Parts: sequence; C-alpha cells; structure tokens
Amino acid sequence: MKIPIQLNQENLQEVGSRMPIPDYNREADNTGIVHIGVGGFHRAHQAYYLHQLRQLGEALDWGICGIGLREADAKLQDIFNKQDHLYTLMVKHSDGKIEPEVIGSIVDFKMGTKDPEPVIAQMAHANTRMVSLTITEGGYNFNPTTGEFNFDNPDIQHELKHPQDPKTVYGFLTAALKRRREAGLPAFTILVCDNIEHNGDMMRKMLGTFAEAQDPDLAKWIAQEVSFPNSMVDRITPVTTQTDIETLAQKYGVKDSWPVTCEPFIQWVIEDKFSNGRPDFEKVGVQFVPDVGPYEKMKLRLLNAGHSVLGLLGALHGHPTINACIEDEVFKNYLRAFLDKEATPILGNIEGIDLTDYKDSLLERFANPNIKDSVSRICAESSAKLPKFLIATIHENLAIGGSIKFATLVIAAWCYYSDKEADQNGQAVEIIDAMSTDLHQAAEQTKTDPLAFIRQESIFGNLIRNERFTKLYSEVVHKMYKDPNIKKYMRDMISIE
Repeated sequence: MKIPIQLNQENLQEVGSRMPIPDYNREADNTGIVHIGVGGFHRAHQAYYLHQLRQLGEALDWGICGIGLREADAKLQDIFNKQDHLYTLMVKHSDGKIEPEVIGSIVDFKMGTKDPEPVIAQMAHANTRMVSLTITEGGYNFNPTTGEFNFDNPDIQHELKHPQDPKTVYGFLTAALKRRREAGLPAFTILVCDNIEHNGDMMRKMLGTFAEAQDPDLAKWIAQEVSFPNSMVDRITPVTTQTDIETLAQKYGVKDSWPVTCEPFIQWVIEDKFSNGRPDFEKVGVQFVPDVGPYEKMKLRLLNAGHSVLGLLGALHGHPTINACIEDEVFKNYLRAFLDKEATPILGNIEGIDLTDYKDSLLERFANPNIKDSVSRICAESSAKLPKFLIATIHENLAIGGSIKFATLVIAAWCYYSDKEADQNGQAVEIIDAMSTDLHQAAEQTKTDPLAFIRQESIFGNLIRNERFTKLYSEVVHKMYKDPNIKKYMRDMISIE
C-alpha cells in the first residue's frame, strides 16, 4: 500500500505520480468567477468544466473564488486552507471503476458570515466578471406557490436597513453591484446553477424586487446592465462518505479530507447571454442555446422528479439508496410508469433529444451500484424541491385531464413519512427539511382530517380545491394509514395500467 500523501500545492507533483493533476497556473489573482455555495455538486460540475478548459490552456483569467455564507461552510474553508483549495474528484462507473483526478480551478475561498467586506470586495473587484450560485432550491427566498419574494425573512429585513451588513445572497449581490456602479466598472453576469425552472429569469425577478426595495436607482442599473442566463445542470453527486476518503488514501495514496464523488454523466446547457464575457465552455462540451427552457423542464420533471419518486417511496419502504430502489423491480417499473404516463406527456418535443433514450439513460444512471446515492439525501428539503419537480406536474396533468395517480401516491407517502418520522417497519428516519415542523404537524392531523397535509398552500398551491385530486389523495392516504405497505400500492397502481 502506498503511504498517503497530503494533498496540497507543495505535494502536487508527487501526487501526480498517482493520479492526474492540474498543469496550469493556479494564482489567486487570476480570479474571474465568484461562486456562492461550494458544495459537492459545484465541485463535480462547474469547477470541473473550468478545470478541463484550463487544462487545454484556455480561460487563464477565470479561476474560481468560492464563497461561504453559512456557518457550516467554515469546515470547508479549513480544509481548503490546508489543501490550498485542491480537491479530488472521484468519478465512479457502474462496473466499479473509479477515476480520481485532482481539480485546481478553485483558487481562493472566503467566508462572509462574520465579516462581509472581503466577500463584497471580491465580487466588486474588476477581475470578477461572473457570480455563479448553487445555494439549493430553498436558498432563493421566494414563495413557490406565488413566485413572489419573501420580505418577511428577518435577514432580508436587516439588509434593507443595513445595506453594508449583508446576510443573504441578495444583500451581498446588491452591495457589490452598487460598488461596481460607483467605480464605473461593468456589471458581472449572475449565473444560477440550481434546479429551478427559468432559474435566471427567477433570479432577475427576485434580485430586482429586493434591490427596488433597498435602492431604486441601483435596481434600474441592475435591470439594464446585469445578465441572468438561464441554465440547466446535471450530474449525480452523492454525499462524500468516510469510505470514499479511506479508499482514496488506501488505494490511491492521497490524503484528501473532502473529496467529491460523482457519476460519469455530465451536462450543462446555458443561454448565451453574458454581461462581461465568459469562458469558452463550449470547448469542453457545454451546450449554448437560445432557449434553455425545454431542457430545464425535461431534467426537472424526469431526473429530479424521478429521484424524488424513488427517494420518498424508498424511504418509506426502507431502501437505503437509489440504486437499491432500482434493483427492486417494483420500484423500477413504478418509476418508469410515472416517467412515461405522467411526466412525458407534459414535455412536448425537445430539439435534439429522444425522450425514450433519455429515460432509458436515467434508469441506468440511477442503477449505478458504485454511486449509492442515499435516499436521505434525495428526501432532504423536499418542501423546496417537490413544488418544482413533482407537484407542478400534478397541476399540469390536472389541467389537461392526464394521469395523476403515480405522483399522488408519492405525496401520500410523503405525508405518512412526515407524520411517523419512520419507515413502514417503524425504523426511525431523519427528516432534513427547513419546514420539518410544519410538515410533521400537518401530517399528524391527517388521522382526523385526510386533507390536512395538502392544505399547506405554500407547497401545494390550490390542489386542495381540485376535487379530482382530493378524492384520489384521500382514498390513497386513508389506505396507507391503515396499512403502510408501500409496495402493495405501487403494484396496484402498475397493474391497473
């Protein structure tokens, strides 16, 4: 066994005898992108694309400065400081093969929780030409039903009164853009890389609303100068485990405190509208299109919704991982039925995409036994995810008279799961959701009011007023509370097709 080498810049050439490493200049002053929310997905996706481009000798002035706006980001900062912002990306193939590679495109990292000034200054620096974000669907501070900005957030109220002491992404963006305007610098592009339909348009609306309340003149400048391209991102990136860290050390001889694991598949589709230039990402496979909307919708309603279908039903049954769900023929067939009967009919034709092939590839990706994506990760923050991934599909199928039964069973399972906080065998499950208390309280009332769970309009909108949905949901949730044998109901749904 090779003696593990600590991953850092000093040891990089020695690490290079064991796996591929960056061969480009990683100076921190070559920073063109500021990225907020440096989680596993960003490091497996956008940072990886930039790494590939820099390996070609391109994008010399487009290094990434990561930003942490949550106290939890301090752990990553400590590791980045120790590793000179280097990390290992472990691509896991379905045949068990692992391809590790050291990624060097992140060249700096700053925290904004205690002192916002270094973050504002970095965004306002003349070299910064793009600010990108992966802050999860729940990080955008809008009501998923109305689509309106949430001014009740205490941090937002604080920022409106104290513009130089930002707490949220909106406060930081406006503070930096104001400084750029005053300095006569061009605006940066704001590129959203989260799973929200029309994510750039949504960000434009949310930031514009916030800026209008804080500084109307700045809001006008933002509307004229800042570009918000819509984008669609895709790569399954499970949470890093201790086993991953140990495998890297024992098999490959590299000590990395926070490597990232991912599947081989990767995709990025972006509208080509940028305020202040961009890297030539098309040279490494990024697709630039006039309208990303159809691709966004396809991915959200098939991949993301499919993940939630397996995650919630799997959590209730007791399956630990997504690949374990796919190995179960009932789950695999149920997912395919949902994709074919409820998700596909609302998508229409998508240029350059064969939807049958795309769905086939999804099942193959979900089945990757080397990824072992946990159902707990998929179920986390369902209250932010499901309105965009699954509930929107129910609304659209109700409008056209389409099937809703497969998605409705998932909602009933979510209710039972939120009430019992356990699977059907009574084993406790951890509910990770900003609305966990509200979800539990609403689900708990289901025994006396079968529709209590879907009365949460911030999640379900006006579904409570749709007789076709409420009739079916009531029947399903009533059966589930009598006997939570989820596979029985899944088989029943499939068999009556």
